Amino acid sequence: MTHNPFDSLPEVDEPTTRRLHARLVSTATQEGLLDIAYRTLDSPVGPLLLATTTTGLIRVAFERQDHNATLTSLATLISPRVLHAPAKLDPVARQLDEYFAGTRHHFDLPLDFRLSKGFRRAVLTHLPAIHYGTTESYAQVATAAGSPKAVRAVGSACATNPLPLIVPCHRVVRSDGSYGQYAGGETAKHTLLTLEATQAKTQQH
Repeated sequence: MTHNPFDSLPEVDEPTTRRLHARLVSTATQEGLLDIAYRTLDSPVGPLLLATTTTGLIRVAFERQDHNATLTSLATLISPRVLHAPAKLDPVARQLDEYFAGTRHHFDLPLDFRLSKGFRRAVLTHLPAIHYGTTESYAQVATAAGSPKAVRAVGSACATNPLPLIVPCHRVVRSDGSYGQYAGGETAKHTLLTLEATQAKTQQH
C-alpha cells in the first residue's frame, strides 16, 4: 500500500484559514497586487456581489446575473488580480444595510465608472439625481442626458448598469408607469420602489 505524504499533515482549522487569507490580502494590498476586491452581501433582493478597485466600487451584481461569471468578466476586462477581501467593502455593505433598513436615502461612495462609456455613462451620471421615493420615465432620462430621442438607448444603459442600487436605475420606469426590464428582475424592482415609496411617505408625516 502506497503512503500518501499528505495524510500526515494536520488539518487547518477555520480560524487559521481566515488568518492566512487576511495575511494574503494584506500582502497583496501592500505590494500593489490587489486590483479588485470582492465580497457578497445578503439582502432583501437576494445575495449581492460587490467588487471594488482602488478607484472605487466598480460592480454590484444580483444572483441571477451569475456572480462567478461577473468575476470572470472583471478579471478579463479590468485585471486578473481579483481576491475575496470582504473588509475592503465594509463601507459599501454598511451603506447598503442602512439603505435596506430605510435609514439611508443616498449613497456616499467613490465609484469606478470605467465599465460604462459614452451615452451610457451620461445616463448613469444622471440617475442619482432622481430623488429617493420618486421615478422618471425613460423619455425624461433621455432628455436629461442630452438626447431626447434616445429612449431605447436609455433602456440599454439601465439594463447594463454595472452599479445597480447604488446608481438607481430601478427608479426609471416606462411612460405608462409600468416597471420595464431590470437586471435584478421585476420582483426586485418592485421591492426597491415599494421600500422607497413607503419610507418617503413616512418621512412626510
